[in-house]
Amino acid sequence: MEETDRAQGSVPEPGEEQQDAPLPLPPAFLEFLCENGLDPALYSTAATIPRYIRLKPGMESQIAEIEGELKCVLENVSWLPGFYAIPPEVLIAGSKAYQQGKIYGIDAASGAAILALDVRPGDHVLDLCAAPGAKLCMLADMLGSTGSLTGVDVAKHRLSACRTMLQKYSLGDRTRLFVADGTLFSILPVNSNLRRMEGSIGLEENGGTFSEWTSRRSWKDRQKAKKLNATGSQHLLASSEPELIYYGKHSGLVGLCKADVLCPAVDDEACTSGYDKVLVDAECTHDGSIKHIQKFEFWGWKTLDRRVLDAERTDNLLQLQLHLLTNGFRLLKTGGSLVYSTCSMTIAQNENVVQQFLSTQPSADLQKIDLSDSWPCRSGGIPKTLRFDPVTSQTSGLFVAKFSKLPT
Repeated sequence: MEETDRAQGSVPEPGEEQQDAPLPLPPAFLEFLCENGLDPALYSTAATIPRYIRLKPGMESQIAEIEGELKCVLENVSWLPGFYAIPPEVLIAGSKAYQQGKIYGIDAASGAAILALDVRPGDHVLDLCAAPGAKLCMLADMLGSTGSLTGVDVAKHRLSACRTMLQKYSLGDRTRLFVADGTLFSILPVNSNLRRMEGSIGLEENGGTFSEWTSRRSWKDRQKAKKLNATGSQHLLASSEPELIYYGKHSGLVGLCKADVLCPAVDDEACTSGYDKVLVDAECTHDGSIKHIQKFEFWGWKTLDRRVLDAERTDNLLQLQLHLLTNGFRLLKTGGSLVYSTCSMTIAQNENVVQQFLSTQPSADLQKIDLSDSWPCRSGGIPKTLRFDPVTSQTSGLFVAKFSKLPT
């Protein structure tokens, strides 16, 4: 669901100046909405949904200055600490506040999903679908100066953008980023029992210890990048090993043996040495992101057919979502919490995935999100799950479910 915060983000998008015009939806998309029981009227609300920004903690004294730069009032979102609503037509990318890392764009519904994780100082947190990075930044903010944050994404160019964002906001100190298939990723936090074992990935290649991270790439890495660019490859092959592209100086890696750190989890090791909190903000059709759907008017509606409506792609997405959720839960420590979310409003990608997951995971317990009592959202089709939508919440559409891991 990585489009949710990008859709509310800071990069000016074509047509933002035309948001007052109703969105003309093509017949194929209207049919998709009908098949999934969704009201097309949801897509006529784009002009009334605010743009949401999150203020970096410690910048509260500069709100008046930021309002002067953006030429609008920052309206406090009472139910979501640190979030402010601004008019949808306001662009933040050109402001000093954005360029200096004081604010970033992220939809309020995405912020609620992260808040539902209840991240505490000292937690080891995994963001299994980390790009484009706003959620990762909020998680890092919540961790503060303790614990660790691991971000994973299959697309290296998008994860590189996460790295840039973390550095811009000075939030990467306790973070490490892996280019990897989230359905197969198997590296535990650094708090795990470090050991050298048969089957550790890249033992010879990853010999030695981690020195402090530098942006300067080795000759070997540069040659690999050239080869990937030449073949047009943007994603990691499923059989490829995870690639560590960034780690902060306090992420726990500096001075440790590479072979030990990059050792995949085995059996039920994660139950005792896994992540305290896991966010699975899964790839989806993005039909709940009103601003994302709005872009297809300029990209071309045929692009929408390929990216959203293609039946084969949708079937593959359902499998991907279930596998991401299952693997994220496998990496969760007993007693830990996992939040699954998508910016699709369909039942197939949300309630159905949750039901399939619960039917195969006896140690998964669906949890009530206590904070939601004060949130402008409604119940999902399964008790304890939540749905945000433009009409109810004045946000993009988002489904949220929270699980805990019971002892087996």
